[in-house]
Amino acid sequence: MRNGIAYVSFDSVPAPKGAATHIQAFVLALAKHFGSIELVTVGAGSAEMPPVERWPGVMHYELPATGKSLVDRVLCFQLFLERWLATRSFRAVHFRSTFEGMPLLRLRGQSRLIFEVNGLPSVELKYRYPRVVDDWELMRKLLAQEAACLGAADLIVTPSGVTREFLTTCRRVPREKIQVIPNGVDLDVFQASPRAEPNGTLRLLYFGTLASWQGVELGIRAVAKVSSEMDATFTVVGTGSGRQRDRLTALAAKLGVASRVMVLPAVSQAELAEFLRAADAVLVPLTLTDRNTVQGCCPLKALEGMASGAPVIATDLPVVRELGRDGEHFLLVRPGSVDHIAETVLRLGSDRPLGHRIAEQARRHVEASYTWKRSGDELIAAYERLGINRSMTS
Repeated sequence: MRNGIAYVSFDSVPAPKGAATHIQAFVLALAKHFGSIELVTVGAGSAEMPPVERWPGVMHYELPATGKSLVDRVLCFQLFLERWLATRSFRAVHFRSTFEGMPLLRLRGQSRLIFEVNGLPSVELKYRYPRVVDDWELMRKLLAQEAACLGAADLIVTPSGVTREFLTTCRRVPREKIQVIPNGVDLDVFQASPRAEPNGTLRLLYFGTLASWQGVELGIRAVAKVSSEMDATFTVVGTGSGRQRDRLTALAAKLGVASRVMVLPAVSQAELAEFLRAADAVLVPLTLTDRNTVQGCCPLKALEGMASGAPVIATDLPVVRELGRDGEHFLLVRPGSVDHIAETVLRLGSDRPLGHRIAEQARRHVEASYTWKRSGDELIAAYERLGINRSMTS
């Protein structure tokens, strides 16, 4: 007898990251609809942990991913995943990257394979490991593995229309095989509570990873630029290495705004909501890179900011324009332009009603179109179009 559904990810869950938020929302939707689901992620130790019921109906297995390098950690995880799969079979297996996808290819024809493409290693790894781009043999292997997983998948789920275009035009994936399901927001956590009265300081917030494609440095430079005309602070709450944090704090010191910039580690969703309630504006200064413009993404920070009651200042990119309209749901700035970010910050500082109006409209827009409930319903509908229904998985 086959088990129901497995959701496999080379990520840690729970964790203060957008990926973990997305995984939790999807597995909860699947468990609620199908009755149960088996979640497999990276564990913290060097041995397989006993399974626990992470959330109602979600049995969580954590597998080791140890080693000095990323390749070592991937190979370790794949070995344990192969052992885990050896005694199990599933109607459907949902996976998020080629790292866990490669061991799943042997299931083709036995299980429905759902590949959730949020990003591909051949595009993203070079931003963390710059020398990857010069390693032609490694790039060849990455591209081959991505092609194998894309070809084997019965369904590809992606959160962005830009990513769908990338997959259809650059990777030759049939359009009908791809389902776009945007990220969502937990409206119970991110509430548009009333803002405190302005005290003369404009409080800016960034949250997310500290990866170079996020453009956090642009926000620091913008704060330095407006500091002579306006009292502004910039709080950065993000997942990153010590080196990344040191680089940001050193830049703030170099620009003379060390006292205005605070770089903090990532926090839980509930704690993040508190930061948002204290913010006067949220920065989403995505950079003009192939990760953002060619491959695409669905910036969760923009949606959570839009739901929070603070106006969002974001880079004018197609992945952002998918989520709303400039001047109505957020304020868009030219890619890479510190001057334009600074001008927009000054504009909000001098026109508080503008910020309030945009924030109110953004909240209504998110309530109507970008909830995790809606994303979960779209995911279930996609599963059922594959013929995966309750009777098959019970």
